Amino acid sequence: MHTVVVLALPDVIAFDLATAVEIFSRVTLPDGRPAYRVVVAGTEPTVEAGPLQITTRDDLAALARADTIIVPGRNVAAASLPDGLAEVLKAATRDGTRIASICVGAFVLARAGLLDGLHATTHWLATGLLAQQHPQVVVEPDVLYTDNGHILTSAGAAAGLDLCLHMIRRDYGTAVAAHASRLAVAPLHRTGGQAQFIVRNPPTLRTASLEDVLIWIEENAHHPLALTDIAAAAHTSVRTLTRHFKQETGQAPMEWVAGVRIRQAQELLETTDHGVDRIARQTGFTSPSNFRAQFRRTVGVTPSEYRATFSTPLASVVLARTTSDAMN
Repeated sequence: MHTVVVLALPDVIAFDLATAVEIFSRVTLPDGRPAYRVVVAGTEPTVEAGPLQITTRDDLAALARADTIIVPGRNVAAASLPDGLAEVLKAATRDGTRIASICVGAFVLARAGLLDGLHATTHWLATGLLAQQHPQVVVEPDVLYTDNGHILTSAGAAAGLDLCLHMIRRDYGTAVAAHASRLAVAPLHRTGGQAQFIVRNPPTLRTASLEDVLIWIEENAHHPLALTDIAAAAHTSVRTLTRHFKQETGQAPMEWVAGVRIRQAQELLETTDHGVDRIARQTGFTSPSNFRAQFRRTVGVTPSEYRATFSTPLASVVLARTTSDAMN
């Protein structure tokens, strides 16, 4: 039987740990046999887990018997590793053990040197920190999980479930994984990646010299805008405007405008029942097709898929009534 060892480190995130325990413990094969043996191993007999304490039956020696090791995140993502853990994880990889992290558990793998040169992800709030602290890791901020063969990582929270289902599908095929997904009341594969969940705040300005023109863009992004329009609003030349934007925001002026329009479109999708074509016009895109293409490229899903995930209950009710009236 395939043995999954879930690692309970000090200050472990209980949700991450429970996700792995629950999903793998309940997987059954077509003949009814359990597909996995699940073990929770700790560096200490009892570990803190936020408001909880978790008592473990096994220590790090259990990792040597694992076919798969799951590393949940910790509340302090970049905390130092317990003594000896890096060596144990490295030994496991040399023996061919599959190791997967959930959420900010990627920091544990990175500190152990297991992600060097590999693609990895983590919770979107921590991708910048992971890239900064571990430049040798190829950080993928927009995906739900990465699979490098024997080293896998997931984004935040529910993406850990996506990764577990992906590993079940790898181990036992789609039918077994689909049954596991139904038990978890979760889709076997979610559309889009982590990009749709990222709060797209404007980049921090390095100085305040562009503040007035950025406010002007926020108020006028719904109009057809050209570089010359923005330069005129800033009372400067196109060349100077472009240089200042690059220096202070790291973006070109029209790239900034596109970001403003996408954020405004997200708000309308979340809070109104306006059709996608109407939102495209309201937010200044040249055409609905251009809006759909840019939205999907930036957010990772279509406008309609984004609305289905993030619309407010009131907007959903209004939208449902509007659709129903149109069909009658």
